[in-house]
Amino acid sequence: MSTIIRTLRNLRRIGFKEYGHQMQYIGMVSECDTKAGTLIGTDRYGNKYFENMEEELPLRTRWVDYKEQEYDPSQIEPGWHAWISYKVDAPPTADKLMQPGLRAWELPEHRPNMTLSRGAFKTYSTVRPKYSAWEPVAAPR
Repeated sequence: MSTIIRTLRNLRRIGFKEYGHQMQYIGMVSECDTKAGTLIGTDRYGNKYFENMEEELPLRTRWVDYKEQEYDPSQIEPGWHAWISYKVDAPPTADKLMQPGLRAWELPEHRPNMTLSRGAFKTYSTVRPKYSAWEPVAAPR
């Protein structure tokens, strides 16, 4: 829940431009609040990751500012996903195992999640289905 004092303090810290950006794109509309914190890092897609340990509620201290306005949560890299969901304490920039770079299993470019679109995966079966839809036959009166 936001208070007027907190909103004015965040407005002074981040400025009018960032305040408008957060209210428009980060999804704070349901909270009607802005967030101010320190920039922890940026991933290869241009997303910015922030943290604020002083004023936020527990498990609400980390957030991401997506580069694209039409964002897809699959744009978060695995190391940053572990950090933002509190699975690890250190961000990938501080962890030697999760340093950014291409691994053998990673694709060089991002492939968006195609769920609920025409490009979604659809199973294909060559086996005749065991069940078929029942079609009633109405007797003439």
